[in-house]
Amino acid sequence: MKAYVFPGQGSQFPGMGKELYQSNKHAKALFKRANQILGFDITKVMFSGSAEDLKATAVTQPAVFLHSVITATCMEDFNPEMTAGHSLGEFSALVAAGALEFEPALRLVAIRAEAMQQACDANPGTMAAILGLDFQTIEEICEKTEGVVVPANYNSPGQLVISGELEAVQRACDALKEAGAKRALVLPVGGAFHSPLMEPAAKRLAEAIGRTYFHEPFCPVYQNVDAQPTMDSEKIRENLLKQLTSPVRWAQTVQNMIADGATSFTEVGPGTVLAGLIKKTAPESAVDIESVG
Repeated sequence: MKAYVFPGQGSQFPGMGKELYQSNKHAKALFKRANQILGFDITKVMFSGSAEDLKATAVTQPAVFLHSVITATCMEDFNPEMTAGHSLGEFSALVAAGALEFEPALRLVAIRAEAMQQACDANPGTMAAILGLDFQTIEEICEKTEGVVVPANYNSPGQLVISGELEAVQRACDALKEAGAKRALVLPVGGAFHSPLMEPAAKRLAEAIGRTYFHEPFCPVYQNVDAQPTMDSEKIRENLLKQLTSPVRWAQTVQNMIADGATSFTEVGPGTVLAGLIKKTAPESAVDIESVG
């Protein structure tokens, strides 16, 4: 079975999408429509902006979404039998599976990005990558640490990102290094994504999701919250909202997709991060892995 996966925030790069815009009429039309929907010239930032310009959450999230979805629509052999996306990438995965249409999905992504930025400004936090330690030990140390700090991204065996209040994350990093972590690296991010500090953003996103029509997808979508496949539009809606304050169970998602018959993974969008995580999660699997974009 063909699995298509979509990256999240952090995979952006200067010039992203420019070649596609210049070479494909359909892509050009979608990029121009995106500028109208967003109310600003995001293509100018994507094609000509610096890495610093692309870092702002309100720009990064729609930029990565646009790059991924427009790339997918321009692929001649695009025929997913299962989809998944990492954090923001879940919106791209839902469009790819037919659960969301392009325009309402982009509007949701823009609202999500703005709401997350506001939550970051109101509740300063950070994230840290923990390498070389098992998931259970990290979970236990986070639970014992004073303050808000939680597992946020189960990226691959031996790589888990934690998220929370600045001091709590630092305390957890110290404890995790003592427990044997090879590295506990605080990340240069703008806030504590996938933690309780995102609750204000979830309230705003809930209103927008409530106004948006979701179709039944034509193939299973594996969602971040539980790493399980679903074709139930109401469940998709609920899980999409829970995702903001819950961990991304990416390693579990990859394992479940392989167990359910995935024979190939195609990463669609900027970068090759997910391809690398899939290889680390299933090093002995015979699945084909490629990146497009």
